[in-house]
Amino acid sequence: MDTFSLLFYLFALVLVYAGFRVITARSPVTAALHLVLAFFSASCVWMLLQAEFLSIALVLVYVGAVMVLFLFVVMMLDINIDALRQGFWKHFPAAGVIGALIAVEMAFVLTRGFDLPQARPFPAEVAQVPNTKALGIELYTNYLFPVQIAAVILLVAIVAAIALTLRRRKDSRYQNPSEQVRVKKADRLSIVKVAPHVEVPAADAAKDNGGQA
Repeated sequence: MDTFSLLFYLFALVLVYAGFRVITARSPVTAALHLVLAFFSASCVWMLLQAEFLSIALVLVYVGAVMVLFLFVVMMLDINIDALRQGFWKHFPAAGVIGALIAVEMAFVLTRGFDLPQARPFPAEVAQVPNTKALGIELYTNYLFPVQIAAVILLVAIVAAIALTLRRRKDSRYQNPSEQVRVKKADRLSIVKVAPHVEVPAADAAKDNGGQA
């Protein structure tokens, strides 16, 4: 086994482990950190395949932006993890079987779609094009419509996340800036005239009563 194959299997093993820990971790923060590890491992696999742009984009976009968004969403939604995890191990065997079937289907599709022994080499002029330029040409010419659909789906996801965090809860405290701007002195300070009342100490009151007697 050469060094390339050894590194590929190493990063693939770390990727599988991190993905498994994402769905089995008790804390959402721990799951998010394992997802970061999974992204880094996938980025290393892309780098081994000489897809430098995809590798760097995976780190910058997903690790640097999406994971920060995940953590903020987890903190803002205040999800009850214990309630969500009820019955997890009860349904784990069925979920494992379904996951294995999906993995077999994906392997079947990928092995038939990428027939390496019969793959034709790229033309000489295409092989000389940089990886980033070739990817941009493919995305914005042959796959422009799917890219636009993916952008719309991401926009809907962003709007949905904002709508979830803007809901009003009974146990949350918030301020209304418009009411703070329109406030007046009379709303904050109220002067009340109170009649004076002097309390007589108990000892003096007893003397007064004894003198009157």
